Amino acid sequence: QVQLVESGGGLVQPGGSLRLSCAASGIWLSTYAVGWYRQAPGKQRELVAVISSGGSTNYADSVKGRFTISRDNAKNTLYLQMNSLKPEDTAVYYCNAALFKFDYWGQGTQVTVSS
Repeated sequence: QVQLVESGGGLVQPGGSLRLSCAASGIWLSTYAVGWYRQAPGKQRELVAVISSGGSTNYADSVKGRFTISRDNAKNTLYLQMNSLKPEDTAVYYCNAALFKFDYWGQGTQVTVSS
């Protein structure tokens, strides 16, 4: 079975950092385009960052320079390093893996940025 298991969310103060992890089983993430999405209350789901199977990355303008997406092929795990967090980063964060018609999602993890 394919499973994406997220961890690392929680409550953090503005300016703080978190690292989200998405551990995959049943698929090799290195084969997929993988990314992080987020959805804040009352807002549409937003692409945060994506990394292709070839290693190229892209970021939403709102997080560029603060967030870094990476993949550890040996651990089959996707990461999102989140620095200089702002209250507007508060959302449920989801990991995603896509390859042609296949599209897998994690369960989501809550990130709350508040003092």
